[in-house]
Amino acid sequence: MAQKLYQTATQALDGLCRDNMSVVIGGFGLCGIPTSLIYALDEIGVNGLTVISNNPGIDGVGIGRLVDNRRIKKMLSSYVGNNKGFEQAYLAGEIEVEFCPQGTLAERMRAGGAGIPGFYTRTGLGTIIAENKEIKIFDGQEYILERGIFCDLALVKAEIADEAGNLIYRKTARNFNPMAATASKMTIAEAEEIVPVGTLNPDHIHTPGIFIQRLIKTTEEKQIEFVNTRPKTEKALTS
Repeated sequence: MAQKLYQTATQALDGLCRDNMSVVIGGFGLCGIPTSLIYALDEIGVNGLTVISNNPGIDGVGIGRLVDNRRIKKMLSSYVGNNKGFEQAYLAGEIEVEFCPQGTLAERMRAGGAGIPGFYTRTGLGTIIAENKEIKIFDGQEYILERGIFCDLALVKAEIADEAGNLIYRKTARNFNPMAATASKMTIAEAEEIVPVGTLNPDHIHTPGIFIQRLIKTTEEKQIEFVNTRPKTEKALTS
């Protein structure tokens, strides 16, 4: 078995980064994003990136750091509304945006990873999503042709991994990470915990290790996008 475990994110990215490459990144908001790998990618200093991810993080956090440092030339996302820096870069003409409905984005990643170059869907009909796309009729209904996504590099985040790269994601992190892990020539994963091979129950594995070429242990602390707390009651304060 080839050695997949690297000591640092920078080492794991060594030899894989270049200007103008495409990168698919897992996660949803700040949940399940590979923060250590994103920050290492920023520190390496590659520019002109095409980044495919559900959203661009928030100002200065996650993919937002790549936005702030003008590493990205094009962003393919479902939602960008929580990032003021992204808004400013877009209005200044410094970044190109392609919007994609969330379900379609997930399926485009899955299709690309499965070797499927395109598929038809009704999502987006009658909107700007359908502009300049092939429309075909099946059983009397119109469908849009959407292309599968397959990138130069994928970065994903797992809760637990074994040393062979088998991954288990936690809850919402399963929205995009499993599909993103398959949609590239080279996939690097980071995990909160890394265990010996044979530790994980095979029935619990979400991404088989065959899709993962390199692996690191997460070094960045989790951050919360919106902190919502319940007001403390008088009983709670005195108990």
